[in-house]
Amino acid sequence: MKYENSHPWLKFSLRIPPDDYHLWLLLGEVASKVQHLSGVPLRPDVAADLHRVYLAKGVLATTAIEGNTLSEEQVRQLIDGKLELPKSQQYLQQEVQNIIDVCNREAKELLKPDGSERYLDRALIEQYNRDVLKGLELSEGTVPGQLRQHSVVVGNVYRGAPAEDCEYLLDRLCTWLNSDDFLPSEEDLRVPFALIKAIVAHVYLAWIHPFGDGNGRTARLIEFHILFANGIPLPAAHLLSDHYNLTRAGYYRELAKASASGGDLVPFIRYALRGFLDGIRDQIGRIRGQQMAVAWENYVHDCFRKLRTSPTQKRRRELVFDLTDRGDWADVAEIPLLTPKLAREYATAGERMVQRDLNSLANMGLISRRHGKVMANRHMIQAFLPRRVEERKADA
Repeated sequence: MKYENSHPWLKFSLRIPPDDYHLWLLLGEVASKVQHLSGVPLRPDVAADLHRVYLAKGVLATTAIEGNTLSEEQVRQLIDGKLELPKSQQYLQQEVQNIIDVCNREAKELLKPDGSERYLDRALIEQYNRDVLKGLELSEGTVPGQLRQHSVVVGNVYRGAPAEDCEYLLDRLCTWLNSDDFLPSEEDLRVPFALIKAIVAHVYLAWIHPFGDGNGRTARLIEFHILFANGIPLPAAHLLSDHYNLTRAGYYRELAKASASGGDLVPFIRYALRGFLDGIRDQIGRIRGQQMAVAWENYVHDCFRKLRTSPTQKRRRELVFDLTDRGDWADVAEIPLLTPKLAREYATAGERMVQRDLNSLANMGLISRRHGKVMANRHMIQAFLPRRVEERKADA
C-alpha cells in the first residue's frame, strides 16, 4: 500500500519503556487526581456551573485550533442560548454549536444507567465528522462523513495519508484501539489506559487525515468520547483539547516530532499528560475552594446557632461573611464601609459598636486581629495543614 512508503510511521504499535519512570509517575498521578475528582460532593448549582465552564473551554479549544475566533464568553452565551451574531459571523456560531451538540449528546447517552462506550469503528468516526461539518459551507469535493478522494496538505507542511488507503487505515486503527493493547489487566488501570488510548486515537486520526475537512475536530471528539466513556469526569474530559489550544505551537511541534521519529508516540503522550495533569489540578483547586466556602459558611452558622437570635448577632454574622468575601486583612477603620448595609448599621452607632462586634467575633475565634487590622479566620477549617502553613495563610 502507498502509505507504507509515504507514511511509514503509521505502525499501529506502541511501546512504553518500562524504565520511563517519569511517564509512569505522570500516569499514576493522573489516575489519583481523576479518582479524587470523580464523585466529589458538590452543590448541584456549583456542579452545573463547573460543567458549563469546562464545556465552554473544551468546545472553544476544539474549534479555535481550526481558526474559529469566538471568545470564551461568546461560547458561554451560546451554551446558554443567548448569543446573537451578525449573518457574516454565523458560520462561526454553527461550527461551535456542532461541537456543543455532540458533547451534550454523548454526555446524555453515557450518563444513562445503561450507558456504555460505543464500539469504536469507522462508522462512529464518520458520524462524528458529519456532526462537526453539519450546516457548514465546504470546499468542493468535501462531503461530511465521507472519506476524501483527493490528497490533502495540512498547514502547508504535512500531507495526509494517500486517499486510497484511508478506508483501510481507519479500519486498522479501530481494530488496534479495540485490541488487548488498550485493555487494562486491572480496573485500577482503566484511567491510564483510557488516556493513552484517547491520545493515540487523536494522533493517528490527525496523521491519517481521512476527511476533506473537520479532521482535527473529529479527532478531538473521539478523544473526548474515549475519556468520558472510560470514567473520566465530564469536566476533565475536555482538558486535553484545552491544553492543545493553549499550547498550540507545542501541539503542532509534538505532532511533527512524533512522525519524524518514525512513530514514537511516547513524547507526545508525555506532553499531553502534563497538560491534562495541570488542568485537573486546577479543577480540583476550584472544587476545593467551593467546598471550603460551604464548610466555612456552615461553621459560622453553627457558631451563631448557639447564641440567642438578635439583630446584633445577625449583624455580626454578616460581618464575618463580608470579611470572608474580602479575602485578606481589612483596616478596622474600613469596617463600617465594607458594604452599604454595614454603613447603615454603623452610621449612628459610632466606633464603639464596631469594636464590640470585633471583640465578640475574635472571642468566638471567627476573626483574627493584628495591628489595627482584622481578617476572617476561614483558614482554621483547613484541618490537617501544618501550623506554619496556617500562619503563612493568616499573614498573607
